[in-house]
Amino acid sequence: MNKSKVITLKVGGVSRRYWLRTAGAVVGGLALPKLLGCGQQAESPTRVPQVVDRKVFGANEQIGVGIIGCGRRNGQLVTGNVGELPKEARIVAVADVNIRRAEQWAKKYQCKPFQDYRKMLELKEVDVVIYATPEHSHYLPCIHACQAGKDIYGEQPLSHTIREGQVMVKAVRKYKRVFQTGEQQRSHPKTRRAVELILNGRIGKIQKVIGYNYPSPWDCQLAEEPVPEGLDWDHWCGQNEIVPFNINIYLSRVPYERGEFPLEPAEKAAIGPGWMSLRPYSGGELVNWGCHGLSMVLWALGMDKSGPTEIWVEPPVKLEKLVYDKPEKRDRGDQLMSSPIIHYRFPNGVELELSGVDKRLGGGATFIGEKGTITIFRNGYECNPKDLDKEELPSDAIRVEVSDNHMQNFFDCVRSRKDPIVNVEIGHRIASLCHLGNIARWLGRRLQWDPEKEVFIGDDEANLYLDCPKRKGYELPEEV
Repeated sequence: MNKSKVITLKVGGVSRRYWLRTAGAVVGGLALPKLLGCGQQAESPTRVPQVVDRKVFGANEQIGVGIIGCGRRNGQLVTGNVGELPKEARIVAVADVNIRRAEQWAKKYQCKPFQDYRKMLELKEVDVVIYATPEHSHYLPCIHACQAGKDIYGEQPLSHTIREGQVMVKAVRKYKRVFQTGEQQRSHPKTRRAVELILNGRIGKIQKVIGYNYPSPWDCQLAEEPVPEGLDWDHWCGQNEIVPFNINIYLSRVPYERGEFPLEPAEKAAIGPGWMSLRPYSGGELVNWGCHGLSMVLWALGMDKSGPTEIWVEPPVKLEKLVYDKPEKRDRGDQLMSSPIIHYRFPNGVELELSGVDKRLGGGATFIGEKGTITIFRNGYECNPKDLDKEELPSDAIRVEVSDNHMQNFFDCVRSRKDPIVNVEIGHRIASLCHLGNIARWLGRRLQWDPEKEVFIGDDEANLYLDCPKRKGYELPEEV
C-alpha cells in the first residue's frame, strides 16, 4: 500500500446530492432498499435462515451463547468487569471480523470461531447472541439474529441512526425475540432508588434537568497503514465507503485494553482517537456516553415511550467542523465538538439542557425541582437537601421495574419470554434522544419533533438525517 495516502471522512459522509437522491428512502421510513447481506466478501450476500419457533428451556438446561465482536466491551460483559454470564449460560461459538481475535476467544472457551457471524447464526446450539460491535454495525447483527430465531443482548447505543432503530424494533417484535439493551445502569439499586424518588415527587415538580455536555463526533485524515493479518477490513467498514486502514480508527478508544489477551504492537502504539469519536462510525460521546446519562433522564421523567417535541442549540449555529490530520488524543475534539449547547423540551414542558461540566453527569443528570435537587451519576445519587431520601416511599408509590443484575435479567427473560428491563423499544428511545441532539448541532437551528410518528415536523432537510447512506449489501430491509 502507498503510505502517502490519507483517509478522508467528511462531515455527514456524503454529498447533499446523495442525500436528496435517497430522501425518499428515509423520510417517513418508506421505500427502503431490500437487505442483501452484510459484506461484499461474504460467500452468499443473502438473508440468514428464518426461524421463528421459540425454544423452551428446562430448569437445568444450559443456554448456548454466540458472541459477536471479540473486543474490549464483550470481554467486559462476559468476564465480570461490568457483567458476567450466569451459570446456565455457555459460550458455544464466537465471531469477529478479525479472525485472530475470534480464535483467541475460541481457544479460551473451547468453542467454534467464525469470521462471518451469519455462519455462526446457522448453528442450532446457539440460542442467544451477545454483540458488542462498533456502533455502525449494530443493526444487521440484530436483524439477522432475529431472523435466525436467536434472542439478543445488544450493547448500547441500540442503533447508529433513528431509522435503524425503528427497523430493529420491528424485527424483534415480528420474530418474538427477547432483546435486552446493554444499559446496565438501570439494574443498579441506587439508580433505581433515585428514579423512584423523582417519579414520586420527592423534589416536587421538575423545573429543569441539566445533563453533561457530551461532544459530537468529528472527522479525520489519517495516513494509511497495513491491514492487520486476519482482519476483514471491508466488513468492518460496514455500511460506509471502504477507506484505507488506520489503527486509530479501528480501535474503539485509546488507550485500548483487551483484558487477558495481549495487545498487538500497533494497538500498544495507538494514540487515538478511535472510532467512538469519528463519523461515520459513531455519533461521538453524545451517543456512546449519552446513552447512559440520557437513559436516566427518560426513566426519571417517565418518557420511556415518548421523546422530546423540540430540540434546539445555543448559540443557533452549526457545529464547527474539525478534522484530525494525524493521530492524537480526544481532548481537542471533545472541547470543540461540545458547542453549541443542546436543549430538549418534552411534552410535559420539562427542559433538558446538556451543559454540565461535572463528568459524573455522563452517567446521569441533575434534576431540579421545586423542593430540591437530585443528581444521578454512575451507580449512585446525591440529594439537596441531603435528607430528601431519608423517608421511605409509601406502599402505593410509583415503582419501576426491578433488576439487580442486567445480564441475569436477560437470561431469566430468555426462559420466561418476558421483556427485559431495557427492552428494544426503550433502547430505541434512548438512542433516538442522543441522535436528535447531534442532528440539532449539525443543522444549528430549532427543530420540531413528533415523538409518535418519529419524524421532524415540516422539515425535509432534518428528516434526511433519520438515516445515513448505506453501500450495497448493507441496506436496511423493506420487510424484516
